[in-house]
Amino acid sequence: MQRDKTYHEQRNERNIKRLRELLNELPPLCSEYFRGIDHSTSVLTRLNYAYDLRIFFEFLTTETAHFKGIKVSDFSLEDIRRIKVTHIEMFLSHLTLYSRPDNPEIEHKNKGSGKYRKLSAVRSFFNYLFKKGYINGNVADLVETPKIEELPIVRLEADEVANVIDIIESGEGLTESQKKYHEITKTRDIAIFSLFLGTGIRISELVGLNISDLDFDINGFKVTRKGGNQVILYFGDEVREALLNYLEERKTIQPLPGSEDALFLSIQRRRISTHAVQKLVKKYTKLVAPLKEISPHKLRSTYGTNLYRETGDIYLVAEALGHKDVNTTKKHYAAISDEQRRAASRVIKLRK
Repeated sequence: MQRDKTYHEQRNERNIKRLRELLNELPPLCSEYFRGIDHSTSVLTRLNYAYDLRIFFEFLTTETAHFKGIKVSDFSLEDIRRIKVTHIEMFLSHLTLYSRPDNPEIEHKNKGSGKYRKLSAVRSFFNYLFKKGYINGNVADLVETPKIEELPIVRLEADEVANVIDIIESGEGLTESQKKYHEITKTRDIAIFSLFLGTGIRISELVGLNISDLDFDINGFKVTRKGGNQVILYFGDEVREALLNYLEERKTIQPLPGSEDALFLSIQRRRISTHAVQKLVKKYTKLVAPLKEISPHKLRSTYGTNLYRETGDIYLVAEALGHKDVNTTKKHYAAISDEQRRAASRVIKLRK
């Protein structure tokens, strides 16, 4: 009997199909490039690179005198060899505010981090061509890396965490239209928030959870992390209680075909979407922290902050959040380290 595909496998297949569609819009050499990095990158990384390269070549063929009028899919190796440092610098400047040729009404904006990601895609493409001997050097390496703004980390404070769970339970502050669905979804929503705040799970991991991934004997569940690695995340008693309460309710719901094993269902009885989760997170957190823009990722930051404050172990936080490089974790929680150093300075008394 053929087993059902997991959410992660289904999502990968969708991304592979979309990548293949995009390759028809890109220069022919891009197909070879994506085959070349297939073994060292995830499907999602390659798809994002394809989107960024499409923006790059669209800019060259619509905004520069050297390449104006060339169809992106006709861009040849000789054309690529004519790309200069100045073209890439112009591209980064263009990214500040731009529209795509097929939808000029919609404006896109990029700050340092967005420009950095798109430059990374261009550098990776040129680096592949250089290693294969197609070009004599990687001109993208000669471009100054955009400065990434150090933004303050937004998270929920301890009292706000408690308040948001209380609000989900009571429905206090919701509009009349929101209250119509509140009784139907509150047990589910408490379980979702409990997982975010109690395990640091990513939104993609949460919507992909299946009932069969849960193991209450160990208080843990299996997730597929970035890169396809499967790990076990563990949870405490409060998360356990929230999940068990929801599972009792979940038994009474008849899911639509394809969502039978999905843990979290929408009102339409399908696997809940990332967009729906983002909306419910915003709905509840605006009631307790109206001046903060809280997303599922910010709930992850809240978990990481609380774990670091309780343990002081940056390596444990990195492991729990699935950071491959502990420096990523250090950068995010440096402010907490500073708080701890200040607290330590007050402990030492020179005179009684």
